[in-house]
Amino acid sequence: MKLLKTLLYLTLSTLLVSCNGGLFKYIPLSVDQNLGLMNKEYIDANPFMFKLLEETSHPIIYENLNKIKDKILASGKVEHKADFQWELKVIDDDSTLNAFCLPGGYIYVYTGLLKFLDSEDALAGVLGHEMAHADLRHGTNQMIKNSGLSFLIQLIFGVDNSALVNIGANLLSLSFSRSDESEADMKSVEYLYATDYDARGGSKFFEKLQSDQRDPGVVEFISTHPNPENRVQSITDKWKLLGGKKGKTYEMEYQALKKELRKI
Repeated sequence: MKLLKTLLYLTLSTLLVSCNGGLFKYIPLSVDQNLGLMNKEYIDANPFMFKLLEETSHPIIYENLNKIKDKILASGKVEHKADFQWELKVIDDDSTLNAFCLPGGYIYVYTGLLKFLDSEDALAGVLGHEMAHADLRHGTNQMIKNSGLSFLIQLIFGVDNSALVNIGANLLSLSFSRSDESEADMKSVEYLYATDYDARGGSKFFEKLQSDQRDPGVVEFISTHPNPENRVQSITDKWKLLGGKKGKTYEMEYQALKKELRKI
């Protein structure tokens, strides 16, 4: 096994040099799957940090959210639809406006974000953005860039349990590059455009933040997602480029979801 790891390390190093940083396309999807699963287990093991709503106790909330998620997956635009789990969980924290998707398709949405938004298409836009990070393998790419080839080999051959806490903390604290954020925005528009939703849904989150009076310093989503001034315009431009088809917003249906959220 030691010899095999050594040979793999040399092979990966050679690819990294010869491809001028293009190593990532050679990394198996099992790396994303393993990394996502380890971090899911980290979240499950830390209920004080991540208070997850049980699906059995809140079936209507999960039914609504999974419907939105499944529409995105049925768009035909998610490259790794069949490769990743695409499991969705809700974190009970009204003070946090955030959502994230781990490698391998493990999606987490905070109740604070759900209560902040006003329509299904807006939530679909945010979910599409986060799912795009996983679909485009941004998290895995960033972890490998930050941690190096030795970390990659650990992921391929297995990680000791003692390293799980550090891996979980490191992945959840990752900041994506502006190019990653822009790419995820554009993918979200593509996903939604192939559904009945208004593909500009993601821009509604940023538009509401601009008109909201809360301190932007406490908005988790902004602190972890750089927000260029032209982000809303870029989403609109992408929508126009695809043809400018107007979709549905499902505002009344979303108000019914928010009514369920108020029962928590």
